[in-house]
Amino acid sequence: MTPGDQNTGHPADPGNDSVVVLFKGGRLPTWHRLSRKEQDAFSQEHVDLMLSVSRRYRLMHLEGFRLLGPQNNWQRFWVIEFPSLAGAETWIRAEMAPPYGRYGYYEYHLARRAYPDGVIDRSARPPAQESAGGDPHRIPSLKTDPSSLVVLTFRRWLPGAAELSPEERAEIRQARTLRAVAQRHGLIRLELFRLMAPKADWHEVGLAELPSFAAAEAWMEAETALPHGSLTLLTMHLARKWAPAYFAQWVCPPSAD
Repeated sequence: MTPGDQNTGHPADPGNDSVVVLFKGGRLPTWHRLSRKEQDAFSQEHVDLMLSVSRRYRLMHLEGFRLLGPQNNWQRFWVIEFPSLAGAETWIRAEMAPPYGRYGYYEYHLARRAYPDGVIDRSARPPAQESAGGDPHRIPSLKTDPSSLVVLTFRRWLPGAAELSPEERAEIRQARTLRAVAQRHGLIRLELFRLMAPKADWHEVGLAELPSFAAAEAWMEAETALPHGSLTLLTMHLARKWAPAYFAQWVCPPSAD
């Protein structure tokens, strides 16, 4: 899996025009100074508002991941997908709306789905989320899912690397290494998101779900293997899925038309 060209990039899934919001979020310390009654009231108002946006704009995918090592106020990473930019914009505005929005840390990036080149044979797109039933307006006790680990890899080419040939970048060798790790350790899924507006230190993020710490460690070693690893700027974080069954309830079923 290689970073997209910083000038042109690889195309996203040609059959999917959806917009993905990549959200680095968390709660500010001031949240914990509120009373439990205030927290519950603000949370319920927030959930009701966000669910109204998800229904109005046909939320396609919502998935959260809690970092094993929080980065100051950044505690969770979210993938939020809508069929239109209007849905993404409305979601962001609603998420930051007070009173709940006064106590959050927000960093948003718009992206498109893409394919991890040459690593796995199946589509990079995950299985469609299906509601587990129940009322999403009723907030359960939210917990991480301990059944797997997720490696979040933020990357870009280092200066000059994008102009090298695939052979000079050892792309085939790196893809074979990742594919071998995927097969040996039972890669659960692999997704790739490319920013619409690249950042100085990352242009895309890969999401690899694996069954164990040993598998995650092997995957990270493969991502940084030389010589390919010497040409990319990589930042990696380990995470667990955050209350996946509950947030699957937020997703709207595909339209019949």
